Amino acid sequence: MSEAAVAGGTRLARRRRFPILRRLLRHGSFRIGLVLVLVLVIAALCAPLITNVDPTAMRIRFRFRPPSQDFLFGTDMFGRSVFARVLYGARLSLWIGLAVALLSGAVGAMIGVLSAQWRRLDGLMMRLMDALAAFPAIVLAIGLGAALGPASGSLIIALTMAYVPRTARVLRASALVIRELDYVEAARVSGAGSLRIVLRHLLPNCMSPLLVQMTFVFAYAILAEAALSFIGIGPPPPAPSWGNIVAEGRDYAVEAWWIMLFPGIAISLAALGMNLLGDGLRDVLDPRMKIET
Repeated sequence: MSEAAVAGGTRLARRRRFPILRRLLRHGSFRIGLVLVLVLVIAALCAPLITNVDPTAMRIRFRFRPPSQDFLFGTDMFGRSVFARVLYGARLSLWIGLAVALLSGAVGAMIGVLSAQWRRLDGLMMRLMDALAAFPAIVLAIGLGAALGPASGSLIIALTMAYVPRTARVLRASALVIRELDYVEAARVSGAGSLRIVLRHLLPNCMSPLLVQMTFVFAYAILAEAALSFIGIGPPPPAPSWGNIVAEGRDYAVEAWWIMLFPGIAISLAALGMNLLGDGLRDVLDPRMKIET
């Protein structure tokens, strides 16, 4: 066999091995979202390499400087670099979004799958989820955040509790469909226990809707962090997050518009990127969605 034939066979095997990845990379929304998110994540991780300015250092003589060559995003009321604060604020805001997505995904998946498998649990757990879902997510997060106090950990707990009901319902609906499929019935007839069915069949086959839901929760959490920080329920200053940078600039929105503008753009780009990622994942991973490849 020629080397060209061997190379062609190897390339074909690789294409067959990663069909989902290829479809994702062909999806326009997924590609745009991936680029936006990667740019923000790289900027957050490389903040010390991008700028050597301390985001909390106050230099009163430079206060309210507009965007310029010396101050790329201008300065705030304490003379702090808005550019440095937006870069370092990305770390905290993205960490809060990621933590909320992971925690709400884990807790929601556990509640949803267990409720679908054990019907006795279903009534109790879903009524609890209904009680939490009766409040708008942001209102519930405001109440819990106010009770727990202004801190990053408190905000993560409050937002996780607010978004768990949505994730649990999505996973329960998927698990209810999967548990009635023939291969799950065959496993049950062959003597597999409920826990084995949950771990071997329900959870692995619920990963697609879970991943999609987590991307949307990530975006919601970033927006909610900004909203809660704006009203004083968020990471306490001087630690920068996008939300509290916007909150600090609200009293100077006319004369120093740049303080609110640039973190606002960062919040919008992060939410847009995660929503586009979620749309791409949903289109590719949901078998009911047909896309051209």
